Amino acid sequence: MKLRQILEPDAVVADLSGRTKQEVLASLCEAAARHFPGLRPERFLETLVEREKLSSTGLEGGVAIPHGKLAGLPTIVAAFGRSRAGVEFESLDGKPAQLFFAIFAPEAAGGDHLRVLARVSRILKSEAVRARILEAGDAAEIHRIIGEEDDRF
Repeated sequence: MKLRQILEPDAVVADLSGRTKQEVLASLCEAAARHFPGLRPERFLETLVEREKLSSTGLEGGVAIPHGKLAGLPTIVAAFGRSRAGVEFESLDGKPAQLFFAIFAPEAAGGDHLRVLARVSRILKSEAVRARILEAGDAAEIHRIIGEEDDRF
């Protein structure tokens, strides 16, 4: 599954205004919920908050991949956000996260959910890609960079 299939251009937030983990998660949920009028952003947020209670989805290199499964969601959907200042996210390396790729899957998604997580991780593992995204001028450019990198796999 290509990331372009699950990440709509208007689900990319180039400049997250949130300064806390909760605020960032809420912004990502609002972006993801735009295309699902029957599902309120709060339901998306509950999914991420519950997952974060298990362990932080903050990785290394300024990346966090919050994710979870949501009842009633018809397909996998994603949202992406960038915070140039960085947000404390209890990351593995102890550093603030700047790039957030939230993934929401239907309860029965199984293997597709894991494949998307692996794909996002592989793309954002590259320091050069992370730098390009941090330097991008706007959401459209971020979306384009993610799509280009996704096409390489």
